[in-house]
Parts: sequence; C-alpha cells; structure tokens
Amino acid sequence: MAAGHGSKPSLENGIEVTTEENMSQQADSSRAGSLDSVEQLDSHNAMERGLSNRHVQFIAIGGTIGTGLFLGSGKSIALTGPSIVLVYILVGLIMFILMRAIGELMYQDPSQHTFINFISKYVGKAWGHYAQWSYWIVLVLVGMTELTAVSRYFVEFFKTYGLDLSPWKWLIEIAFLAVLVMINLIAVKAFGEAEFWFAMIKITLIIGMIATAIVMVIMHYHYSAVTVQTTGSVIRTRAGTASLSNIFNGFTLAPNGWYNFAIAFPMVFFAYELIEFVGVTVSETKNPRPVLKKATNQIIYRILIFYVGALLAIMAIVPWRNFVPDKSGEFVSPFIMVFKYAGIDWASALVFFVVITAASSSLNSLLFSAGRHLYQVAVESPQTSPLRFFSLDQVSSHRVPARAIVFSGIFILLSPLVSVFPAITQAFTWFSSASSAVTIFIYILTMVAHWKYRQSADFSADGFLMPAYKVLDSLAIGFFVLIYLSLFLAPDTLWAAVGGIVWFLVFGTWCHFHMKKVTR
Repeated sequence: MAAGHGSKPSLENGIEVTTEENMSQQADSSRAGSLDSVEQLDSHNAMERGLSNRHVQFIAIGGTIGTGLFLGSGKSIALTGPSIVLVYILVGLIMFILMRAIGELMYQDPSQHTFINFISKYVGKAWGHYAQWSYWIVLVLVGMTELTAVSRYFVEFFKTYGLDLSPWKWLIEIAFLAVLVMINLIAVKAFGEAEFWFAMIKITLIIGMIATAIVMVIMHYHYSAVTVQTTGSVIRTRAGTASLSNIFNGFTLAPNGWYNFAIAFPMVFFAYELIEFVGVTVSETKNPRPVLKKATNQIIYRILIFYVGALLAIMAIVPWRNFVPDKSGEFVSPFIMVFKYAGIDWASALVFFVVITAASSSLNSLLFSAGRHLYQVAVESPQTSPLRFFSLDQVSSHRVPARAIVFSGIFILLSPLVSVFPAITQAFTWFSSASSAVTIFIYILTMVAHWKYRQSADFSADGFLMPAYKVLDSLAIGFFVLIYLSLFLAPDTLWAAVGGIVWFLVFGTWCHFHMKKVTR
C-alpha cells in the first residue's frame, strides 16, 4: 500500500489543488502526509474502474437493506415493542462509526480491493491473514444461506399462485447462482447495473409502504381482520385502526423485560451485518474519493429512512402486540400485513417478489466481495501456494478476478448438496451461526487498524477524517465487545458465541505460527 509523503496535491470536491498554504501546512506536520493521487496508487491495480457514482450510491443503499427488514422485523418488534426503533438507531450509529473508519482508510488508498488489507498493514500480517481468510469463509457461508433463502422465497412466491415448485429447489439454486456468477464475470459495470435495479426495487417497496401508512394514519383508516398465509400455517390477524397512538400509548422502554431488550441488540446488529460492502467497491469506482465520501456520509440518513421510517410506519398501522408467531415460531412479514390491511390482496406475492430481489442482491454482492477477497489472498500468497497454482491471483480480459469468483461460487454451490444430508445440514447451520460471531472480531480488528493508522506516519491530514477518533474508535470497540457478550444470553446464539471464540483462538494461533514460519 502506498503511503502519502511530501507535497502532493490535496483533493477537494474531486479536483486536485496545490497551494502554498497547503504545502506549508504539510511541511509543518511531521506525522501527517498528503494524499497520493489515485493514478499513482493505481499502478498495481489490475481492476477496471467501471462503477459510477450512481452505482455506488445504490450499492450502499442495497447493502443497508437486507431481507431481514422485510421478513424479520416482525420478530424484533414483538421482542421489545416500539423501543426497537431506539435499538436500530443506537446500533446504526455504531455501524456508521465503523463505516467512517473504513471510509477514512479507503480514502487514503482507494486502490485497495478490501478494507481488510489495512488490518495486515497496521495491526500485523498474522491478524491480516486471519481476517482475510475468516472474512472469505464468512462470505461463502452467508452466500450458501442466501442461496437457500432465494430458492425458498421463489417457492413461496409461486405458491401464492397455486404452483408448488418445492421439488425443484435445487435446480432454482443452481440457476440463480449461475446467472449471478455470469453477471459478475461480464464486467464490474454489469454488476453495478444489477445492484442498481435490485436496490431500486427494494427502495420502491419501502417508500410505497411508508406512503401507504401515512395515508392510512391521516385517514384514521379502520381495517378488518385478515388471514395471512405463512410457511408453516395460517394466521388470523386482528382488526384495528391506523393511528400514531398504536406506537405511543403505554410506551415503556422494556415492555417485555430487560432481558428481551438486551437480546434485541445482537438481532438488530446482524440485520446491519455486511453494511461495509461499499468499502470493497472502491478500487473499481470512478473518482473513488468523492464518491466514497458521499456514500459513507449518507449511510446514516438511509438508516433513519429505511429502517426507522419503515418500523414507525409498520407500528402505526399494526399495534406491536399483534405480532405473534405461528405454531412453528415464524412471524408474518409486517409488510404483508400493512398491504393486506390496505386492501391489496396480492400483498404476499408483491413482498415475496421484492424479498427474492433482496436475497439475490445480497448473494450478488457476496459473490463480488468473496471473489475480491480470495483474489487478494492469492496475490499475497507465495508462488508455491495452491491459490497461485489455480491462478486465483489473475484477472480476466474483462478485468475482473474471474477465477476467484468462480472458485467462490463453487463453494457456495455446496448449499443444495448440504440440504440433502441432515447431519451435514445441522453442522452447516452451526458454522453459519458462528460465522456471524466471527464478523464481530473482524470489525474490532478494523477499528484497531484505524486507530493505528491515525497514529502512523501514513496518516493524511487532508483525508476523509473521522472526528474524535480516539473516543469513537474506543466506543465502537466497546460496543462490539458488548454485542459479542450478549450472544451468550440467548440459547439460539450461545453456541455461535462459543464457536466464534474457538475459531478466533485456534485459527488465530495458527495464523501467527504460520506467518512466523513464512517470514523466516
């Protein structure tokens, strides 16, 4: 990674400017270098800068909105009532701090294919090796989960029309993955276009639901009870009236007890997981510094609009105590309930169509990110490494890491095979849960890398600076530690927490011994 030193041009609004005042300030600072130009840093960047500002802004939006908002928000609302909005805001602010840290690092060197490279440079090569491999494995496991989810939602979508495609789930998974791999192989611009339209569909549904809720509240709309089909059974919902009083009447911070309030935090945290994806697109973005700055700064507004706005709209229509699970423990999608109450009978088909696009978007991004991370690991591997043997350190004529993408896709394709064997399925579920816990360690290492960067000779005073970094870095690290400890509180996350620690100790120790052996 190139470090900025000497009198280089500073970047303002995407235009390079050099003034005597800037040069004087840089000369007076013994620790703060200036930013190297993107052209200088790109001397070793084999990727194409094919993503436009439009692509990146919508990729950032898509990364903020996952399937959990459409399907899982009913469970989080039932857990602790209207105060779940406060949980989303608090966790969202911490994730914004994480993104500002990643943003500053990537702004300093936008030729890097992943923010994890900064862990290698500022925390240590062993920790970087741990983070790179762990993150790739997390991406593959989450990708397998998303592939399974896509086929499940696809089946549910056609079930609303009376068609049963469940015997063909495996074929649906293979077809979806093949299409997304091809999109990733064509060119980075094709990936950007796909993500743009995926995000547009999600945004349209959320804004449509919020607008519908506002109209129903203004009209003081009274709705009748409706029947909603879930995967496991049928739920008969109650009649009611749209009103803000549904949110504020009898409001308490922990209506179901402080235990439920506490375990809501890890649930919401995992809804935000992989929000950092926009940091993986920087090395393939046109005018990366101004685009990255805009995308990062707008994350907080997206959280307020798409999460907080949607949750308030839902609870204004549906009293939060009306969210109850069916016999199998599954909750109805709040989006389906709101549209059903508004008289839209095809609400289930609409929501499941959007959920398919959300899961496809997530899987598409996971393929993109997994390919880049595996490519980065291969580039840093010795010539005798199997990764070099399979040429995973090469880019195609379309300037994408095609072999690394295909290799990652092959591992994700194990998902249909895993579902065939119950014993393997159980082990896969455990590993997938543990992978979410491992992500917390990677976030902590990222914040440590940011802290060390600010104290290093590479620090650029004219960069995208996070204010009060000592306070905010410490706050974020402390919060991530608390989130991890909260995993021990609930039975369904206890073993994930244990698995994450085992992986951290075992693989982390191996990485340290391995790197010592390699550097001898």
